[in-house]
Amino acid sequence: MCGIIGIIQNTPVVQDLYDGLIVLQHRGQDAAGMATYNGGQIHLKKGNGYVRDVFRTKNILRLQGNMGVGHVRYPTAGCSSEEEAQPFYVNAPFGIALAHNGTLTNYEKLKKEVHHINLRHLNTSSDSEVLLNILAFELSHEAKHRISKLTPDQIFKAVKRVLRRVEGGYAVIAMIVDHGILAFRDPNGIRPLTIGIRNTGAKTEYMMASESVAIQTLGYKILRDVAPGEAVYIDKTDGFFFKQCVKAQFRPCIFEFVYLARPDSLIDNISVYKTRLRMGQYLAQQIKKDKLHIDVVVPVPETSRHIAITLAGALRVKYREGFIKNRYIGRTFIMPNQEARKKSIRYKLNPIPLEFRNKNVLLVDDSIVRGNTSRQIIEMVREAGAKKVYFASASPPLINPCVYGIDMPVRKDFIANQLSRDEICKMIKADKLYYQKYEDLEKSAHLGNRKIRKFCWACMGGKYPAGNITEEVLERVEQQRSVCEMPENEEQMTLL
Repeated sequence: MCGIIGIIQNTPVVQDLYDGLIVLQHRGQDAAGMATYNGGQIHLKKGNGYVRDVFRTKNILRLQGNMGVGHVRYPTAGCSSEEEAQPFYVNAPFGIALAHNGTLTNYEKLKKEVHHINLRHLNTSSDSEVLLNILAFELSHEAKHRISKLTPDQIFKAVKRVLRRVEGGYAVIAMIVDHGILAFRDPNGIRPLTIGIRNTGAKTEYMMASESVAIQTLGYKILRDVAPGEAVYIDKTDGFFFKQCVKAQFRPCIFEFVYLARPDSLIDNISVYKTRLRMGQYLAQQIKKDKLHIDVVVPVPETSRHIAITLAGALRVKYREGFIKNRYIGRTFIMPNQEARKKSIRYKLNPIPLEFRNKNVLLVDDSIVRGNTSRQIIEMVREAGAKKVYFASASPPLINPCVYGIDMPVRKDFIANQLSRDEICKMIKADKLYYQKYEDLEKSAHLGNRKIRKFCWACMGGKYPAGNITEEVLERVEQQRSVCEMPENEEQMTLL
């Protein structure tokens, strides 16, 4: 779940890149980076931390030029070292800076190809660097007979070969020195990518980003989404080009609508906000059948708020904000280890006893991953005086790792992979537990764009739509993540 952005405009781009990354900060809190191009030179700054921490005034002044790419990251492939922050850069051919959201599922095979066939060197364990070198190699193949200037047709031919070599879920924005901005998306459209346009009276300006909210915030109009298997190229002088490079099918990630995306975004022309409203309505249909006495519906902030509003309305029960959230604590779902998640939840949420005392409460959350957070929240609500605590998850049970760019790779961490629904209810200490039905979740999103009939729901028990996802692949991903979370020395292990 990274956030990527690319802009080409008539004025210096750095402030818009910075502002766009701030808007996309929810997609990654681990690292941030920007690369701009000016006068034959790429200017690059990246590092670990929030956008506001990585970039200072001196960095902003140095990042000159009218086109650039940016990235906010949390690690899913590789580890969270500063060297693996993006964008990545190679100087041949032409110089390319690349920002990538997603995961390459055939990374090990591609890494060997880059070393032994393409004869290119890798400095990190990041699959994004592998992807960059594959793109660079394929562009260099096209540049053999025309070194001075790549044509859009040559670029699209190179991307076509990249898409045939690479497996997984990914959205990519790359800046090619002295040429323009290139973007492409995996053939299933698993990871999102949207195009924006702005007319300033001079040359038309273009922007691409993971979510439409960044485009609208910067004063651009939404043009459309990049289609699955499509490449879009904005030439710095000749404008907008696009081509469908490979045969594709739509399988966008359903979990974007449950949790990842901001509610004010459109993804593949589907409103995240309205999808969540519909999720609440469908969830209410389940709960109505049990004829429970519920005094109040309370969301677990922030993502589940709109789900809980319509759920409460459908049940004709009071909706109340029962928790105050400390906005200076990050999203616990993407914190680097389990101890950090356990410790932070008590600091992150504080209940308002008045809304719980002597009441039967229905708590609504977007999902249940490990169950520890849900259990602690229910404990807090009981301590605040609730008589009964019911719990509703707007997502179906999460049981499988996502191998396409969401940080939940270890199967043993999923409570629904280990326990039955009744056992989960007992473990989190709820009086009753509800999960959204998958068919209801799919309908919630499908009604926003009826052209999209299927979604990727591998994490909820569905099939993996991209790549040959074998047991060996899953074990490799899990092992890689375990190594990245391992304490660096025994002293740290004792402290944990």
